[in-house]
Amino acid sequence: MSQVFLNGEYLPMEEAKISPMDRGFLFGEGIYEVIPSYSGKLVGFTPHVNRMTDGLRAIDIALDYSHQQWRDIAATLIEKNGGDNLGIYFHVSRGADSKRSHIYSDNMSATVFAYAFEIPPEPSANRNNVKPYTVSTAQDLRWKRCHIKSTALLGNVMHLQQGHKEGNGETILYNERGEITEGCAVNVFIVKNGRVITPLLDGQILPGITRLLLLDILRQDGTILVEERVVTLTELREADEVWITSSSKEIAPVVAVDGKLIGDGKVGEVWEKAQALFTQNKYDYIK
Repeated sequence: MSQVFLNGEYLPMEEAKISPMDRGFLFGEGIYEVIPSYSGKLVGFTPHVNRMTDGLRAIDIALDYSHQQWRDIAATLIEKNGGDNLGIYFHVSRGADSKRSHIYSDNMSATVFAYAFEIPPEPSANRNNVKPYTVSTAQDLRWKRCHIKSTALLGNVMHLQQGHKEGNGETILYNERGEITEGCAVNVFIVKNGRVITPLLDGQILPGITRLLLLDILRQDGTILVEERVVTLTELREADEVWITSSSKEIAPVVAVDGKLIGDGKVGEVWEKAQALFTQNKYDYIK
């Protein structure tokens, strides 16, 4: 993918330049979203942009882009990069200043960057064709590494790297009470006796857009019961099914945790039904 968007212009990736004094680079002051698109159709566009807008407001970055402007940027990137299966990456930082200071000025211009990248074809609700995951578990230490002067997602990266070294595709995290929080780049669901359960939004986890869409779709359909509550590490290991969700993975089935099979080690029937419902309804969140 070669054409990107930077501060109002579309240009080749190799010509896009951002100042080394940008506070996104120096301090990690920025907000991003990744929105999947298939054949030009965006998944969860409105909740993605709403979350980005809320995040920018929360960290005091002023940007007056409307939903329509973001939609136009996405549509133009899809057109210019000509792919059927694309992730649209939006990134806004506070912008560049003349000096490095922990105090930022009020008259800075935000840096707005966006680009498109290839993603796998959209998942199909077929247990025989889906790519299953194995995962590790680890106590959530992301906010207990304050002695490291990191500018970015160091805690997430270190946990995910641990999982990869163990031969797994993700690491599911738990707190000091043995309660599941989330993965390094995913939300977590378990299935027990046909009921879908996921941890509460209690400040310990990111409110994932795929999580939001899936819960709404399942509740509107009504044939699969859903519950948001505390989920323990023991419950995770004893679940009938485990799923991890994200915009790039949608609903990914997990067949092993810490080397031990979940259920019979095969992709479950509830996943297949949930994925089918998600595929059927995921484009309904554009307005």
